[in-house]
Amino acid sequence: MTERLLQPLLHELVGTVLAPTSALGDATGQIRPAGVQGVFHADARVLSRAELRVDGREPEALTQGADGPHAVRFVGLARWLGDPTPDPTVRIERLRRLTPRGLTEELRIVSTASVPVRARVSVELGCDLAPIEVVKSGGTTEALTAKTGRPGELTWAADGITVTVTGDDAETEATGERASTPRLAWPVELPPGGTAVLRWRLTVDDPRAVVVCPPGEPTWSRPALRADDRRLVRLLDRSLDDLRGLRLAETGAPHDVFLGAGVPWFLTLFGRDSLWAARMMLPLGTELAASTLRVLARRQGSRVDPSTGEAPGKILHELRRHEFTLDDGLRLPPAYYGTVDATMLWISLLHDAWRWGLPAEQVEPLLPHLEAALGWLADHADADGDGLVEYIDTTGHGLANQGWKDSGDAVRFRDGTLATAPIVLAEVQGYAHEAAVHAAALLDAFDRPGGERWRGYADRLAGRFRAAFWVDGPHGPQPALALDRDKRPVNSLTSNIGHLLGTGLLSGEEEAQVARLLGSEALAGGFGLRTMSTDDAGFSPLSYHCGSIWAHDTAIVLAGLARAGFREAALGLADGLLGAAEAFDYRLPELYGGDDRSLVGRPVPYPAACRPQAWAAAGGVLLLQAAAGLYPDVPGGTVRVAPLAGPELGAVTVERLRVAGAPVTVTVDRAGHPTVTGLPAPLTLIADPTPAIPAPRPAPTETPTHS
Repeated sequence: MTERLLQPLLHELVGTVLAPTSALGDATGQIRPAGVQGVFHADARVLSRAELRVDGREPEALTQGADGPHAVRFVGLARWLGDPTPDPTVRIERLRRLTPRGLTEELRIVSTASVPVRARVSVELGCDLAPIEVVKSGGTTEALTAKTGRPGELTWAADGITVTVTGDDAETEATGERASTPRLAWPVELPPGGTAVLRWRLTVDDPRAVVVCPPGEPTWSRPALRADDRRLVRLLDRSLDDLRGLRLAETGAPHDVFLGAGVPWFLTLFGRDSLWAARMMLPLGTELAASTLRVLARRQGSRVDPSTGEAPGKILHELRRHEFTLDDGLRLPPAYYGTVDATMLWISLLHDAWRWGLPAEQVEPLLPHLEAALGWLADHADADGDGLVEYIDTTGHGLANQGWKDSGDAVRFRDGTLATAPIVLAEVQGYAHEAAVHAAALLDAFDRPGGERWRGYADRLAGRFRAAFWVDGPHGPQPALALDRDKRPVNSLTSNIGHLLGTGLLSGEEEAQVARLLGSEALAGGFGLRTMSTDDAGFSPLSYHCGSIWAHDTAIVLAGLARAGFREAALGLADGLLGAAEAFDYRLPELYGGDDRSLVGRPVPYPAACRPQAWAAAGGVLLLQAAAGLYPDVPGGTVRVAPLAGPELGAVTVERLRVAGAPVTVTVDRAGHPTVTGLPAPLTLIADPTPAIPAPRPAPTETPTHS
C-alpha cells in the first residue's frame, strides 16, 4: 500500500515571526525534525532541528509565552539537578528571538539550590533547506552535512543559501555520526543560587530571496484603546504585534512595505491577501496602503500569458523564488496571476486610501495603473461577453478556483456537487461593481475621462446580477454562491454573500435580506461566520472553504453589516470573533472549525491553519473600526460616525486613529453616544442616530422577491 503524504499539522506549534523569517516549534521549546517544525526564511527551511538537552535529558516543560512581537520565552525544569526536595531548584529559560536574517537564543540556567550545580548543556541541530512546498506536501528532505569553521561555528550551504550557527564559547561536535546532527555544547558550573547565560545565533545569507525584512518601524499608528470588553483590547495588542512581524518588502525596494500573507505557507507577496490586509489597516494610516499599491503596480500585467495567468492590467496573485509545486498537480510559476479579484481590490484600496486622506501627490502616479486595471476589467475579465466577471484555469495545473475560496472543492451546489468552470462568483460581481464606482469617483476627481462609462458599467452589472443570481433557499430568497459553466445558479448558502454589503450591487431591501441570512443559525451558529451553511450537503466544519470559519471573512462581513446599520447581526459575529480570539490566546488563526458553539465551548482548531496570518490579524483592526464607527470621506470633507460600541458591546475609547494623517480620538459611551476629537479642518462630522436598544430584525414578510 502506497503511503499517503499528509500536510503537517500546525495547531499545537508555537510560532514567532519577523518576516521573511519564522520559527515553529513545540510547546516545550524544542524544534524537532518532524512535520513543519523548523526555522524558515523566504520559502526555505534553514533549520530543521534545535533540541535542547541538559546532561543528555530534555528539560520538563512548564510554560511559554510571547516576549514582545518577535520573541517567545519557554520555561522548563531540570529536576534531577539541585536540592533533593519536592520543590524544583533548577529551571531553564529559553528565549528565542527572531532577527531580520535569522534568530538568537538565550539559555538561562537558574539555580536556587543550596549546593553547587554542574551540568552539560547542549543544542542538537539540523538543516535540510527543504523548500516550503515540500514541507507543505508532507514530504521529507535529507539533512545536510555541517561544516565547522571558527570556534563555536557550524555552516550548511546549498542552492545559493548559506546558513551559519554560532555558539558563544561553545564546543562543536560535527564529525562522524554527528555530521548531519551537529551539536553545540557548554559545560556549566553554578555556585549555590547562581545563574548561567548561554547564547547561540543563526544567520542566513540568501541572495536569491525575492522578499526581505524592511528597515525601521511600522509606519502605521499604534492606537491606545480602552474598552469595557477587554477581549477587544487584547486582540488589538496581539494583532498589531503580529502585523509588525509580517511586514515584508521586495528585494531591491526595501522601503515599499506590504504584509506577507501568513506563517508558514504564505510568507510572501499575495495580491489579494496583502490588499485586503492593507485595506483593513486604513484606520491606522494610509502609508501601508500606498506602498502595497505601489508594489503591486510595479508587477501589474502587461501581456497575455496563459501559462502564468498574466493579462494587461491584471494584478499579481502570488510571488515565489521558484515554481511552487505540490503533489496534487498544482504547479504555479514564480510570478502567478491566477486571481479573479485582486485587480478590483487594488482599485478599491486606492479609492479607500484616498477617502482616508492619501495625498493627491501619491494618488496621481497610480492613476495610469488604475486605468490599466480598468482595461483588464473591460477586455479580459469577461471571456464570454455576458457582462459578468468569470474565471477558468486553462493550464490544468493552476488554481481551479481563483476567488478567495480557492480550494478545488470550494464551489458546490446545495446538494454537494461541484460546479464546472468557468465560474462566476457572487462576491466578485460585488467587487467589480464597487471597483467601477470607485474608479469613476477617482477619474472625475482627477479630471480624467471615463467616469460616466464606469458608472454605466456598474448599473448594467447590478441588473444582470439581480436577474441571474437570486434563488429561493431554505431561509427565503438568497444570492447564489456562483454561476457555473451553463450559467446555472450554484444555490448553496455561503459567507460570500456577506461581501456584497456596501458594494452598491444590492438594493436596500436586498441588503436587509442578506443581513437576515447572515444572522441565521445556519451561518452564524459558530464562533463567527461559517463559510457554508449547515443546511448544505457540502458542509463540513473542518472543510477549508465549505463550513469552516475564517477570521478575515467574519471581520469583513461584520464590518459591512455594522456600516449598513444591521446592528444585531454585526454584534453576533463580533461576539463570535472575540470568543475565538480569547480561545486562541488572541492570535487569530487563518481559519478554525465551524462547529456549533455548544460542542466543546470553544472553537475547534483547523490543524493546518496559518498563524499568525495577515488578514486574520488585520481583522482585529477592522473590528475596532466597526466598534468606533468612523467612516471618513476626506475629499468630500465629511466624516461619518456610527459606532457598533454601546449598549451591547460596551464603551470604547480609542486614541490615535488617523484621518488625513491627523491623530483622532473616538469615545463611545455605554449608551452608544460618540464623541470625536482631533479631526483636521475643514472636515465636518456627521453622526448617525444611535440606537439605545438592539435594533429588531426586519419582519420576514419584507423579503425581496426576484424572478
